[in-house]
Amino acid sequence: MTTNYELYKVFYWAAKTGSLTQAAKALYITQPSVSHAIKQLEESFGLTLFYRNSKGVALTQEGVSLYSYIEQSQILISLAEEKMAALKSLDSGELRIGGSDSLFKHYMLAYLEEFHVLYPNIKLHLSHGTTPEVITFLKEGKIDLGVVRMPIVDPQLEVRESIQLKDCFVAGERYAQLKDKVMTLDMLLEHQLILFSRNSRVRMAITELFNSYGYTLKPEIEVGSVDLLIEFARRGLGISYVTREFISKELEEGSLFEIQLDVPLPPSHVGIMTKRNMPISLAANRFMDLIFKS
Repeated sequence: MTTNYELYKVFYWAAKTGSLTQAAKALYITQPSVSHAIKQLEESFGLTLFYRNSKGVALTQEGVSLYSYIEQSQILISLAEEKMAALKSLDSGELRIGGSDSLFKHYMLAYLEEFHVLYPNIKLHLSHGTTPEVITFLKEGKIDLGVVRMPIVDPQLEVRESIQLKDCFVAGERYAQLKDKVMTLDMLLEHQLILFSRNSRVRMAITELFNSYGYTLKPEIEVGSVDLLIEFARRGLGISYVTREFISKELEEGSLFEIQLDVPLPPSHVGIMTKRNMPISLAANRFMDLIFKS
């Protein structure tokens, strides 16, 4: 049996107030409409739900039984409406973002801080991973959006480019003799190279560049974080390939310097990735507004 929800609402207010007149006022309808709705509900069940008394109306035993269920549903509906209002005003909810440690630390942190100041009641959930892992997180619905290195070619995903980064080879004081030299790829390969793990977009891009010139890139050291790339180079363990924007402090203070090459290095593009044809939360929309307004 399918009964119109509006009939239950009328029943609830008539039972709650004990008055058809008060129920009509609460629902902004006429008293005859209340009486008609109750009659319809009683006919649908084949039971009498109310009886009249000196104060108005009261529930029969069957009405009391029905009210015990309807009251719970009305409370849940009211809570749901309050929740929707809170989500709309961003007084509640969550923002789930996937990305690499380095992009969170060196690129997203300022935006996350600004977002948290504007919407302190929105919970932030950050999922760390490589680009393939972030893509999987997004497709499985574990995150609202991903921050990734481009290009991303996947018909299920949409990617909006946000910023362009410049990657470069850097070294510490132990390699000071290379500061004023313009090096060829041959010369660079004579030194110990430190690269990010082979499944990263940065690693793929530099490997493709060397391959295009007929060279095979074989690093002596592979690491899993940008912080280690920076620290290993600073300590003189080799020459690291890292994003220039992530080492501005080290370059300025002189603990690292950029290796000059005779060939241009490709820029790196960062994009914000969402699932195609899938609406995102209001919180995620507001976060993207922060990024793309700047």
